[in-house]
Amino acid sequence: MTDYLKLDAADSVAVALRTLPAGTQVALGDARVTLREDVERGHKFAVRDITAGADVVKYGYPIGYATAAIAAGAWVHTHNLATNLGPDLEYEYRPGSGRLASGRSASDRAASGGAPQPRPSRTFNGYRRPGGGVGIRNDLYIVPTVGCINRLCEAIARRFEFEHDGGAFDSVIVTGHPYGCSQLGGDLDRTRRLLQAIVAHPNAGGVLVVGLGCENNQLDELRAGLSGHDPARVRFMVAQQVEDEYEQAAVLLEELQSAAALDQRVPLPLSELRIGLKCGGSDGLSGITANPLVGRLADHMVAAGASVVLTEVPEMFGAEQLLMERARDRQTFDRIVALINGFKDYFRRYSMPIYENPSPGNKAGGITTLEEKSLGCTQKSGSSEVEDVLGYGERIRMPGLSLLEAPGNDLVSSTALAAAGCQMVLFTTGRGTPFGTFVPTVKIATNTELAQHKPGWIDFDAGQLLARPTDAVLGDLIELVIDVANGKPARNELGHMQEIAIFKDGVTE
Repeated sequence: MTDYLKLDAADSVAVALRTLPAGTQVALGDARVTLREDVERGHKFAVRDITAGADVVKYGYPIGYATAAIAAGAWVHTHNLATNLGPDLEYEYRPGSGRLASGRSASDRAASGGAPQPRPSRTFNGYRRPGGGVGIRNDLYIVPTVGCINRLCEAIARRFEFEHDGGAFDSVIVTGHPYGCSQLGGDLDRTRRLLQAIVAHPNAGGVLVVGLGCENNQLDELRAGLSGHDPARVRFMVAQQVEDEYEQAAVLLEELQSAAALDQRVPLPLSELRIGLKCGGSDGLSGITANPLVGRLADHMVAAGASVVLTEVPEMFGAEQLLMERARDRQTFDRIVALINGFKDYFRRYSMPIYENPSPGNKAGGITTLEEKSLGCTQKSGSSEVEDVLGYGERIRMPGLSLLEAPGNDLVSSTALAAAGCQMVLFTTGRGTPFGTFVPTVKIATNTELAQHKPGWIDFDAGQLLARPTDAVLGDLIELVIDVANGKPARNELGHMQEIAIFKDGVTE
C-alpha cells in the first residue's frame, strides 16, 4: 500500500494515507519531493512549488488559492489555503460535457470499467405495500404532532414493548421533535409535510399518530393531507379527547399489530430500492475511499433501475457545476440552479456567510475549503444523470439520481432523505457518529482505524480500498446493502439510534 496519493495528473497536492514525518522522500513520477514538516493522515502536501495567489488543485479542480507561497513538500491547510468561492455564479447549460464528479472524463471511467452491472435476476426480500410502495422493514412508528407529547409517546412505546416484546414489528420508533406548537405559515407547513411523509413511509408496518389537541399542527389537518399511505395501517388519537390515553393507545396498537403479524417478505427486484446518500464527520480520505465507493454503488443501483438521492445542498457549493453538467435536460438544469441559488438566499436571509464550512472536525481530518469538501462529497452520487430535483419534504418521483433540498446537518438531512421515501441511508464518515434516522442508516468508515475503534457504530470499512481491489470491496458493499434490505439490522438499529430532526425556518409565536 502506498503512503500517499495524487488523485489527478493536474493536481498540485497529494494526500498522505498515513502520518508522514518531516524528511520523508516522496516519489512522484520522475520527480522526488522531501516533506518539509509532518503531514497527518488525510492531509495534503504540495507536490510542486505553488506561488501566492495561484490555485491549489485536487481532484483535477481548484479547491482554493494559496494565501502565501507554498514550497514543494510543504503541508497545505488553513494556514496557506483559502476558498475561491464568492458571490452567485452565472451557470451555463452544457449538456454532455463529459466531466464527472470524480474529476475524470467519461472515457477515463469507461476504460477503468465503471461499476459492475447488476445481474438481471438479482432480488431482495421486502414488503409490498397496498399503496404501491416497498418497505425493507416492518416497523411501528409513533408520531407526535407536537413536541409537548414526546414523552407521552415514548411512555406509550415502552408499555407496548414491555407487554409485547416488540410484537410483530422489527422496531418501535417514536419520531419525537420539538415543533408543532406556535409555528406559523410555511414553517408549520414544512413540519406537517415532513410528518405526513413519515406516516406514509413504506418501512412502517403500522403508524400511530398522536396529537395533543390544542397545537397549531392540528391532527385533522395533518390527516387530511396524507397521501400514498395504507389507511388500514394508520391510527389516530388526540390525547385531550380521551379519558385514558394509555389505554386508548393500547387498543389502537393491538389493531396495528394484528395487521402487521400477517405481513411477509417477498422477492422483489433491485429496481424497488430507494437509497439515500449522506456523509458526516468527513475527513481527508472521504473523497478517496468511502464517497467514491458509494458513488460506484449508486451507479450500480441506477443501472438496476433503483433510485438514489443526494442531498446536503451547501456541500454541493463549489462542485455544483459538475452536477449541472449531468442534468438530463434543460428543465432539470434550471431546477438545479434554483436549488443552489435558493439555498444561498437562505443563508443571506439570516446574514450568515455562505461558505462558512468545513466544520472543525472536517479541518482536523484534513479538509480545508468548501470546494475540497464538496468535490469529495458529491462523489457519492456516482456518474449517472440527474433525473429530478426534490423540494424539502417531497417524495421520490422517478428512478435514477435525484437531488434533494436539505442542509448539510447530519440529523436534518438524513431525516429528509428518509422522508423522501429512501428505505435506507448510506452514511459515510471519517470521524464517526452513532446517529441514525428512522430508517436503517448504514455507516461506512473512510478509514480502517475508525472501523476497528468503533465497531458498534460502523457497518462497513471503506478503508479496505487502500489494500484490496476496488471491485472486491464494492462487491462486499453491494452484498451488505442487499442484506440490510433483507432485514439485517444496521448498527443504528441495534443501538436504537432512530431519530428525526425537522428543518425549521420560520417564526415561533
